[in-house]
Amino acid sequence: MFAEIFLLTLALIWILFATIQDLKIREVANWLNFSLIIFALGFRFFYSFFAQTNFAFFYQGLIGFVLFFIFGNIFYYSRLFAGGDAKLFMALGAILPLHTTLIENIRLFLNFFLIFLFIGAIYGLIWSTVLFIRNRKIFRKKFDFLFNKNRKMVYIGMALGIIIMVLSFYQQLFFFLGIFIFILPFLFLYAKAIDESCMVRKVKTNDLREGDWLCSNIKIGKKLIKAKWEGLTEKEIILLKKKKKFVLIKQGIPFVPVFLITFILFILSYYLGYSFW
Repeated sequence: MFAEIFLLTLALIWILFATIQDLKIREVANWLNFSLIIFALGFRFFYSFFAQTNFAFFYQGLIGFVLFFIFGNIFYYSRLFAGGDAKLFMALGAILPLHTTLIENIRLFLNFFLIFLFIGAIYGLIWSTVLFIRNRKIFRKKFDFLFNKNRKMVYIGMALGIIIMVLSFYQQLFFFLGIFIFILPFLFLYAKAIDESCMVRKVKTNDLREGDWLCSNIKIGKKLIKAKWEGLTEKEIILLKKKKKFVLIKQGIPFVPVFLITFILFILSYYLGYSFW
């Protein structure tokens, strides 16, 4: 019980600090994520050494970290997570295995994933709605442009959705699947319009930070600074400061609050004995 409370409290404090940092400057420092990994695995090692007869508690922490490391990289390279989010996700892999058996810990992982996906979807919808309300005029222009550019895709999606809904006469499940496919192109255009119109801001090059995302490639002399997912490097920022006063960057939504809400709900579900799957 002591080990569980210590790990959960440790993670909760770290996630709270990460949330404040993400809301304030839109990034989470590496030292914060890495220190959580070190403290979690270090505690597991010494607790297993002094308080248990074997190292199962420590090994489960390593397994959790490896699993979350794999999925964190998948989410990062799929562009679902930014770098700080992926590293925090990996760190939680060292926290969440609260049992000494893999099967029980997998149940905890699945419970955490389901809560995380649900909270992430609600959070993203709320945040994008706020951005839409604040930038209605810009959003409408961008959405109309994207709709006209992707008109064929939208019509194909709508037609396919209607065809699948017709099949609901044979199986009711097809009706809901058809509705989803029907609105999917609009959801895609909505998300893309939000990304390209409501999340772009002009900043001074002196205010740039490593990892910031350029909206488009910038050519300075013979050097091409690409708008890549990994963001700006320190050398690229130095070059931009010399040649440019302002640049356009994309600013992602602060996603760490999803980790905080998810973790609190996870703790409550764990101690109340409730499973979401």
